[in-house]
Amino acid sequence: MSAWYNAGRVAHKESVVLNSWRAAHGPETCRTRSVQASNDVLTNLTADELAQRLGMLATSYAGKSVTEASARQVAAVYACVALIAGAVATLPLPIYRRTETGREEVSHDYYWLLNESPNDDMSAAAFWEFMIEGLLFHGDGFAEIVRPHPGSNVAIGFRVLHPLRVQPFRRADDGQLLYVVNPDYRFDPQQSTPRFLDPADILHITGPGFNGLRSVSPITYAARQAIGTSMAAEEFSGRFFSTGARPDIVLEAPGKVDADQVALLRSTWTSRYGGVEGASAGPVVLSNGLKMSQLSLSAEDSQLIATRQFQIEEIARIFGVPPHMIGHTDKNTSWGAGVENMGRGFVKFALRRHLNKIEQELNRKLWPIRARYFTRFNVSDLERGDLKSENEALRIALGRAGEPGWMSQDEVRLIKNLPPKGGSANDLNAIAPAGQPAPTA
Repeated sequence: MSAWYNAGRVAHKESVVLNSWRAAHGPETCRTRSVQASNDVLTNLTADELAQRLGMLATSYAGKSVTEASARQVAAVYACVALIAGAVATLPLPIYRRTETGREEVSHDYYWLLNESPNDDMSAAAFWEFMIEGLLFHGDGFAEIVRPHPGSNVAIGFRVLHPLRVQPFRRADDGQLLYVVNPDYRFDPQQSTPRFLDPADILHITGPGFNGLRSVSPITYAARQAIGTSMAAEEFSGRFFSTGARPDIVLEAPGKVDADQVALLRSTWTSRYGGVEGASAGPVVLSNGLKMSQLSLSAEDSQLIATRQFQIEEIARIFGVPPHMIGHTDKNTSWGAGVENMGRGFVKFALRRHLNKIEQELNRKLWPIRARYFTRFNVSDLERGDLKSENEALRIALGRAGEPGWMSQDEVRLIKNLPPKGGSANDLNAIAPAGQPAPTA
């Protein structure tokens, strides 16, 4: 029997969930039900958390609203999310079976779903990118596990769910976790009521700050101020260049100037120096005792460049990405030189925290315990060093020039994701007596 198998879900899937929801939250009201569900479920939340759950605007101190759409327009955010999501999407997900001596890679029907196409509408790479983007923008990634019939423990596909459509809650009577999936009217105008999913029928990839129901959004919780400041600096930079890359100035006259003279002087100055077209205009000539004074700070004085560089580092820090991997290379990295060291550090410190959660969620939802199957991302391509150094290290592990080895060939083959051949290191490396063939696996 599966660890997640629920007899009540099998016998009365719809009635158990719906009746519990009605008892706790009252009658359904069709299209308005999704809004009512949000108001009912989301209690004891801060204003920021409520805004995140309902997809509302989260305003930074810089005056910029930080949402998924606006955050994507910040180059550092886009680069971090694209790097992490793209890396996960490229990693193979082989399926293994536990054996008495370790594990063996097997052929399984789920391999196609995890590595090629989880549904008819998208590839596996697009699916994993969507899941990771939901995790990085909203704190959680959701996907429905499509099963052939209620109560089945067989998966026939995965259907992505936007995090803003999914609301976990606990039943009032027994505290069991359930999920409300609000309809997406853009794709299914006929669907007017929310759907209810058992935890066994949904993949829920959580992020930091998970409280048993939802995780916090990195962009609206940790990175809101950094992203908002970056957006404000970007806007200021654009406006600065659109006005001819000059700070605001004031023209001082020694005597009284009437309104017509002020209007003429302002229009003349603006037409000549008020935009990008006037950036290469000749020098200004002031007469009648006029003096020009700088009113606002220049880009250099306001440390605009330094601010934008710091925000890149701040955003990269929040996403766990080393700045040099998103093109910020003005400082040295402490991860060592060479692509192989950067790759290993990226897997260890940035990717592995996401990969472990995905692996554990898949393993506990796809297979009963007795099946002894599990899946694990193959990150060897990212962690692998240069071929010469790697082979030299493995030679030392096997035993080189008479030195005692501390690994067998099968252990080395496991590192290289190759099937075992059997035999110890001494057996496989033994020198055959004269006239006899060398031992083979």
